[in-house]
Order: sequence, then structure tokens, then C-alpha cells
Amino acid sequence: MNAHVMVFAPAPQLTVTIDQTSDEPEIHLHPGGQGVWQARMITCLGTRVVLCASLGGEIGQVLEPLMASEGVELKVVHRDSSSGGYVHDRRNGRRDEIVDVPGHPLTRHELDDLYNLTLGEGLRASVSVLSGPGDPSLAPPDVYRRLAADLGGNGSRVVADLSGEHLRAVLDSGVSFLKVSHEELLRDGLASSDSSEELTRVLYELHATGAESVVVSRADEPALALVNGEVYEVHMPRLQVADPRGAGDSMTAGVASVLAAGGDLQLAIRTGAAAGALNVTRHGLGTGRPDSIAGLVERVRLAPVGTARQDRMTPDDLAGRATTA
Repeated sequence: MNAHVMVFAPAPQLTVTIDQTSDEPEIHLHPGGQGVWQARMITCLGTRVVLCASLGGEIGQVLEPLMASEGVELKVVHRDSSSGGYVHDRRNGRRDEIVDVPGHPLTRHELDDLYNLTLGEGLRASVSVLSGPGDPSLAPPDVYRRLAADLGGNGSRVVADLSGEHLRAVLDSGVSFLKVSHEELLRDGLASSDSSEELTRVLYELHATGAESVVVSRADEPALALVNGEVYEVHMPRLQVADPRGAGDSMTAGVASVLAAGGDLQLAIRTGAAAGALNVTRHGLGTGRPDSIAGLVERVRLAPVGTARQDRMTPDDLAGRATTA
């Protein structure tokens, strides 16, 4: 097995950003979507990446060369329906959405081809990252459940950055590492508040239902991490924010990169936190100088906050909480 990362990104997007830093407006075209941003950061950290995706329509024709130019090894299933994209206007200092087109769901045959492609590449990688489809309708949760089971059951460490039904699906199969935000936990009814006590309880629930290790990001507050039964606050440097988007994806990418190189989980989390902290100082999502990230890693601290274990819950219990919330 090679020391590289496979990223499953079923539905990348074309991102069009209108900006103006001088007298003339500028138009920037980039590939985007969670998996693309993660793969970009993993590449920045010097780790080989294989990105498995589906592309289609006119947007797909534009996306493919853009993605190939980013230094990732691109594996594509071409489909008849169109990929999605969005247009944002940043000329006034804010990010105003002009249009967002999610794209079309993959057909059964397209999903089968993408599944086979992803499975084959994931089995050759030391770490497999399962990233979200953007719009939940584009790729069904069961694809994620089967990928987590087949990859994890055959030696690949599975890293998941998911929410909603897609999160519950991979918990059914089990993952090595899970990253989720506290906003997603609140939205999905898995947490009743954003207090440290409540999120700590949820950390143990997620562990009991299938995640070996878990990080819950908390925007401006220190992330919470569950590693080997102990909960830590992840304290990182405070940096001026240029664009808050992409910090969580950069964190997941940092974790995957270190794990692929054989590093321990605490170093992986510290590296992920440093990558996320640096990314918010930039306007490009999933970007950052590796030397700057390395300099920040030494300033990230994992502070133990408790080791008390919670009652074990089943996946049905966890799904029931969301249903009744």
C-alpha cells in the first residue's frame, strides 16, 4: 500500500468569483467543493493525492483541466448530466451569492462506475477521505456506508468529513477519524446545545456508534478532540481572518496527510488545526504555504479536559435522537 491519500469527491463544482482589488474587476475560475479543497491542501502539505470524482456537461468540460492543473492525480467518471457550480461577488468586501446550481444527481450506473473507481484507488492508498457531495441529493448515503465498510475492512484508514444522513451512514460501517462541526451537530439534532459539556457527550456518542477518533470544530472556540478515550481542547493561534470558509476542510486535509505519512493522531490533529488556522488568512480555499503551516504546528496545543466515559449508544439510538429532536 502506497503512502498517499485517496479523496472521494463525487460532485465537484466550478466556482466563479468576481473580485476587485484595483480599478478593474477580476473574474476567477477555480474547481471547488469539499473534496477539491481537501485535496488541494493535502497537495500543499506535500502528500500525493488521488481525487476520484464525476464530471459532466459544459461545466464538467471546464472543471476537468482546472482540476488536473492543481497537481492532484485525477480519476474521473464522465457522466451525461451536468456538474454544478456557483458565482460569488466579492467586490464589496462581502461574499454575495449570485447563483448556485448544485448539478444533477448521479444515475445508478454512474454511481456504480464511480464506486468501483473509488474502491480500487482507495485500496491502493493508506488513507481514504470521504468528503460530502455538497447537495445531499447528488450521491446517496448508502454509497458512503458501503465505501466506509469496504475500504476500512480491507486495510485503508477511513477519514470522514460529513454530516446528516451521510454521517450516520459511515458510522454504521465505522471510520478511523471523523471531523464534524458543532453547527452541523446542532442542525442535525445530534447536539442540543453548543456547550462544552454537551459536545463532549456527543463526542463519546459518535465514538460509541462507529468513529474511532473524533474532532468537533467550533468556529472561534477551540475544537474538541476525542483521542484514545480522552477529550482535548485544541488550542491554536489567533490569526486575522480574510475568509473563514475552508478552515474545517483544511483541518481534515492536515489530519489525512499526517496519517498517510505514518504520523500519530495527536500530531495529525495539531497539523490539521494549523492548516485550518492558516487557511482563514487567505482568500483561496484549501491553500497555504507548507513552511508556514509547519511553523504553526508547534503553537497548537492539545489540552486534556476529561476522560469520563459516557454510556454506549447504538447507531439506532443516535438516529433516534435526531428524529425526535
